[in-house]
Amino acid sequence: MEGAELIIQEINREAEQKIQYILSEAQKEAEKIREEARKRAQARAEWILRKAQTQAEIEKQRIIANAKLEIRKKRLEVQEALIQEVITALRERLAELPEEEYFPMLVDLTLKAVEELGSDSVVVKSNEKTIELLRGRLEEFKKALAEKLGRDVEVTLGEPITTIGGILVEIPDGTVRVDNTFEARIERFEGELRAAIAKALFG
Repeated sequence: MEGAELIIQEINREAEQKIQYILSEAQKEAEKIREEARKRAQARAEWILRKAQTQAEIEKQRIIANAKLEIRKKRLEVQEALIQEVITALRERLAELPEEEYFPMLVDLTLKAVEELGSDSVVVKSNEKTIELLRGRLEEFKKALAEKLGRDVEVTLGEPITTIGGILVEIPDGTVRVDNTFEARIERFEGELRAAIAKALFG
């Protein structure tokens, strides 16, 4: 009987060892699964964080770029407004030039036009105030022009035109003309004028 009990005890002992081994292996496997899940979750969390950081940086750069663009736009608007103010003031100044400044300017503008036309006979046009000034000093005007050209030019006063000042010169049949009115010259040299004003105002 004792032999049988010993055999049963040995069987129970082996069974208990196997059970403990199985439980131990199961515990290890469960821990391994939990660790892998934790690593996957951590990797996922880190990926989400990196993605969020990247998106945040992109949004930050977008906001900065838009802000810079808006600042540049506002700066250009202010610059344009100031340039327009200067050009308007220039037009007003030219329209009110005193006669002692205006008359020699008319001679020089007409000279440039006659040289460009290459004609010995021209018709000059301007606003009514300028035509009246030239009519009152026509001989003086012709003489000053001839001295600068080195030859005589027949000058005829045309009908008044709408302009703030300066002179429009054309050959007698009106087919060729040089527009040296102040408006035309400002328009022709506006690019250079804007650059000079911008440099003076903004450096």
